[in-house]
Order: sequence, then C-alpha cells, then structure tokens
Amino acid sequence: MAVYDSFQRPLRDLRISVTDRCNFRCTYCMPKEVFGPDHAFLQRDELLSYEEIARLARIFVNLGVEKIRLTGGEPLVRRDLPELVQQLADTDGLKDLTLTTNGSLLRRQARALKDAGLQRITVSLDSLDNDVFQRMNDVGVPVETVLDGIAAADEAGLHPIKVNAVVERGVNDHTIVELARHFKGTGKILRFIEFMDVGNTNGWNMERVVPAKEIIERINRELPIEPATPNYRGEVAKRWRYVDGSGEIGVISSITQPFCGDCTRIRLSPEGELFTCLFAARGFDIRSLIRRGATDAELGEAIGKVWRVRADRYSEIRTEATVPLERVEMSHIGG
Repeated sequence: MAVYDSFQRPLRDLRISVTDRCNFRCTYCMPKEVFGPDHAFLQRDELLSYEEIARLARIFVNLGVEKIRLTGGEPLVRRDLPELVQQLADTDGLKDLTLTTNGSLLRRQARALKDAGLQRITVSLDSLDNDVFQRMNDVGVPVETVLDGIAAADEAGLHPIKVNAVVERGVNDHTIVELARHFKGTGKILRFIEFMDVGNTNGWNMERVVPAKEIIERINRELPIEPATPNYRGEVAKRWRYVDGSGEIGVISSITQPFCGDCTRIRLSPEGELFTCLFAARGFDIRSLIRRGATDAELGEAIGKVWRVRADRYSEIRTEATVPLERVEMSHIGG
C-alpha cells in the first residue's frame, strides 16, 4: 500500500541509523568539541533491538519502501551487525539493501556482511592526502585503512561500491581532482557532497561551501565529463560520466541545487524516532508504540500518518533566517 506526502512524494527509501556512536570525529559531523569523552551517548536499552528494527522494516516495505540503507553514527561499531542485515535481507519485497560506513572497520566485516545479504556499500573518504584526511577525521586514521576497507568490500562482492567525499573550501577542495583521478576507471562511483548545514555543531557557513558547479568545472578541466541521465526518481546525486567511457562521478548539491521535490526518504533514529527530513528539528517516537504492544496494523497506520502530513522542503526554503534553527545532528540519523 503506497503512501504519499502532502507534495505527492511517495515513501520509497528508509534510512536506519543503528547507533549514534562513531570511531571518527569528523569536523563536519561530530566535532570533538561537542562529542568529547563526556558526551552522553544512548545506552543499550534505549536502542531499538534488531528484532524491533526488522519488524519496522517489514511494515515500511508494506507501505512502499523499496530500499533500506543502514547508517549511524558508524554502523559497524554496533555489535553483530550482520545479524540485522540477515533479518532485513529476508524481508519480502525489499529490492535494495545497502550500508554507509567510514570504512575503517570494513576489512574485518565485509565478507560477513555480504554473506548475510548486504548487496552493496558506500564508503566515506574525503581526501587521499593523509594530512588532510587525518585532520578531517580527527582521530588519526590513515587513508590506507579506508582504502583497504574498500578493497575488502570489492573482494567480498559488495557492488557497486560508492565513495562519498564531503567538500569544504580551504580544507580539502584542493584534493578533489586527485580523488577523481584515483577512482576513474576502477568501477567505483565517486560522489562529491556539498558541505551542508546539518545539525548545529559543525560551524557551517556558506563561505565554506564549494558549489557543485565549481566541482564539476574543476574536474572537467582535467578529466572531461558530460551529464548522464538519472537512474531513478529521487536520486540525490546528479550523475556525470567520463567522456572516454571510463566511469562516472556524482555530485550531491543540497545547498546550491536543492532536490527536495523528489525526496522519497524517511529516517529512523537509533532510539526509534522517525524523521521526515535530514534537517528536521524533532521526530516522531515510534519506539514507545512498539514497546506498549502496538500491532503491525497500528504501527503502519502511525507511520502512514507521519508521512501523509509531511511538507518538508528545507533545502528549497533555506535562508539566513532558517540556517540557525535547531536541527537534529546528522551523526544521529545518518546522511
């Protein structure tokens, strides 16, 4: 039973954040100044169990969801994650099961994830320059660790592999062509993401945004590219292919070229709150309904109500007045 929001956008994509914890402290996501040793992360009994997540997933698929992405925090820090993957992979009607990770723990888990039913994977890597990358992740993890994780995913058959790079002016924008050159011809799909005003802790300002248009121009000067058609409605990245046929890149431009009109995504937080926008301030508590004994029909009705009244289009209406408003942190509900 498909459901549509107030702008007639269908519910198609579910992003499940399995933990609010991460072993990185990326400056644009979980800066140490905020997420330090004294930060109060969620306790284990506050998290949705794997059984609760899998139950909700089945209900979401019955409402039209076709794709599930596991996120965090860093999803691979949650214990026994392949067990959840296996439960989700068994969901009748689910077409796509994927995961986004920083790649640092992937070497140990890639094969188990694939064997459990994970289909493909996205790895975050903001630069190939070790000094730049270590400053950005702020915990000293070297580029080689992430590249090894990507290699492990490749060996396990988690294809296609996508690589995400957040671009900040004056931080890593001078390394974007090097990244493009490295992954060109490898079968990996590199995607550049404009630095976004997610949450309220990353010190966002427009001066630090490198617009998608500029990213494309920089790459095209050295590695000629041309536009490619979208794969499906609601695809967040605008696709570009190399003129010589050696692959493609994508650019996610929610700041300068918003794509709210085709957004089909809902997000489930680790403690069971539903968020209908990456830039939302608060969510809907679905966990309390589960733990009070709600039936599948009652949960489906509650989710449907949340989606039907959805009118989010933050990126399209972003102004100097909206930027300072309270928003949930991206590290809590995933990108």
